[in-house]
Amino acid sequence: MDQIKIGKFIAACRKKQKLTQLQLADKLGITDKAVSKWERGIAMPDTSIMLELCEILQINVNELLSGEKISMENKSQKNEELMLDLAKEIAQKNKTIWTTMWVIITVSIIGLLAGSAAVYFFVPEGIWQGVSVIGICILFLLPCFYALKLEVSVGAYKCKNCGHEIVPTYTQALNAMHAGTTRYLKCPECGKRTWCKKVFKK
Repeated sequence: MDQIKIGKFIAACRKKQKLTQLQLADKLGITDKAVSKWERGIAMPDTSIMLELCEILQINVNELLSGEKISMENKSQKNEELMLDLAKEIAQKNKTIWTTMWVIITVSIIGLLAGSAAVYFFVPEGIWQGVSVIGICILFLLPCFYALKLEVSVGAYKCKNCGHEIVPTYTQALNAMHAGTTRYLKCPECGKRTWCKKVFKK
């Protein structure tokens, strides 16, 4: 999606409705700075207010996301283009999240091992060595919980028994036994617990 084009389209539609940025913002319950960011192509409207925004500007969501008025002849083609763009964007975001997750895990493990080695060699044996090890474990294991949150936010876990794609809550994923990104989960479809492999939704 072309955010600059969308921003200019929002600005044109707002002016057509004889609204200032502040007036549009008040109608949506947001700040005029947010509207300014949309119109400059810096940010996109949140999905939670997109329908309301379209109603105020008297356009539809497809027109908003394509940044132009769509004629009836071009409607089907534009819909297909938008779906492809959205699919590519989601795939790219998922890839970024997945990469970030592995970077966090790798850095945390390296930090944990390096910190533990440093404590072993430089901190005298006794209570302070134990406290230091616990502190390092907490410091470098906490990011792993955030990495799990990232893992749960993309794709799904495929049931080995029936093939159903499971999207567990963070707590369910945290409490499930796991080997890498494969988790032992209960399938809501077949009701059986199996080792569910991480898959990305198509």
